[in-house]
Amino acid sequence: MITSKQRAYLRKLAHGLEPIFQIGKDGVSETLIEGIGKALEKREIVKVHILESALLDTRETCDEIARELGAEPVQAIGNKFTLYRESSDEKNKKIELPKR
Repeated sequence: MITSKQRAYLRKLAHGLEPIFQIGKDGVSETLIEGIGKALEKREIVKVHILESALLDTRETCDEIARELGAEPVQAIGNKFTLYRESSDEKNKKIELPKR
């Protein structure tokens, strides 16, 4: 669980990021979750865009994917959401969270 200060720091980092995944009318698939998991391992922070044709609630989708991947939901605004998970590989650790 991350603190509100850490969440604010992650929101600041994610502000300039472009979404690297899109969720379309097919919804959330196992392949999508695997892809997001691999991206989180490499990048630690990922932004996802939900297309209007998907008819999904952004907050619910964010929470569902975060739960399945063991990630932290950082932010869900409009049709985009951001996830964070610390990389298990030392060479991929790029983000240093503020202390608790």
